[in-house]
Amino acid sequence: MVHRFTLRRLAATIKRELGVYRAIAQHPRTPRLAKICLGLAIGYLLLPFDLIPDFLPVIGHLDDVIIVPALVWFALRLVPADVVAECRKRINAKRAGRVNRRVGSA
Repeated sequence: MVHRFTLRRLAATIKRELGVYRAIAQHPRTPRLAKICLGLAIGYLLLPFDLIPDFLPVIGHLDDVIIVPALVWFALRLVPADVVAECRKRINAKRAGRVNRRVGSA
C-alpha cells in the first residue's frame, strides 16, 4: 500500500508541475528563449526516437534523464521569479478548488 500512495503522490506532483510549466509558457512576461526551452523539453519527450539510442547501456537512458530536466531548469532560470510564483500559485489554487469540489460533492 505504501508504494501505491507514493506513486499517486509522484503522479500528482508531475501533473501539477506540468501545469505550472504550461502556465509559465503562456505567460506574457516569459522570455521567448524560456518558451523555446520549455517547448524543446516537451518536444524531446514526445519524440518517437532518442538522440542517443536506448540500447546503449546507461548512456542511452541518461539522455532522457539529463536533457529534459536541464532544459526545464534553464528555462526556469530565465523566467522572473515573480512570474514563476504567480503561475505556481494559480495552478495550486485551481487544484485546491477541484479537491474542495470533490470533497463537497461526496
